[in-house]
Amino acid sequence: MFHLSPILFMKHIPFILALLLIFLIGGCSLEHQYKKFKSTFEKDIQKLEQLTDDTDKEDYLLFIGSSSVRRWYTIEDDMSPYSVVKRGYGGAHYYDLIHYVERLIKNKEKAKAVILFVANDITGSSTKGKFHSDLTPFEIKKLFKAITQKIHKNLSDDMPIYVIETTPTPSRWRVWDQIASANELIQSYTETKSNLHFIPTRDAFLNQRGLPIGKYFVKDSLHLSETGYDLWGEIIKKNLEQ
Repeated sequence: MFHLSPILFMKHIPFILALLLIFLIGGCSLEHQYKKFKSTFEKDIQKLEQLTDDTDKEDYLLFIGSSSVRRWYTIEDDMSPYSVVKRGYGGAHYYDLIHYVERLIKNKEKAKAVILFVANDITGSSTKGKFHSDLTPFEIKKLFKAITQKIHKNLSDDMPIYVIETTPTPSRWRVWDQIASANELIQSYTETKSNLHFIPTRDAFLNQRGLPIGKYFVKDSLHLSETGYDLWGEIIKKNLEQ
């Protein structure tokens, strides 16, 4: 068996540490872990990068997230008097947003705050033909942490980031316990940071029996109706004012 002498071993410590660092960065980073989703929404992201609706705005709210953000066609009215810019793409997960977030916030230094809503990491397992099993609540929290760190690194450490609680929906009610756990882990993490804020929504979308209220959703029982967006806007603005 081959043995290194203590002296040779000491000489090779920097090289060994460098190899370990490369392994940790390349093999264990979240980007590497979810690398097969690096280009899943490339066309959608390119379209969002071409938008120029933010160029003449200052102190606006930058909404980033999944289809509930993309489909919010009345956002200007619902969020008035706030100025808004939205960068949502249908089907967004935290595990693909980890690859795209820096591109979505590029040149957005004039934003007043960033507002996140991503709701597909539990039950949104099929993404444009690429299957991925649902994430655990802990995995979702870990991705959320990494994404918010990227936002602060690229914009400002002082940039307020708000995360909207994933809504209890009829279509995903069977996994609400898991979704609720992810919400709670994210909320707990935001409470440890002065520039992160959690916007709770579940109580407003549940009836007295603790079930989702149907009128707040369209026929697919997943996406918000006009009434649902009205309520969403009210909740978000109330939290911003606080």
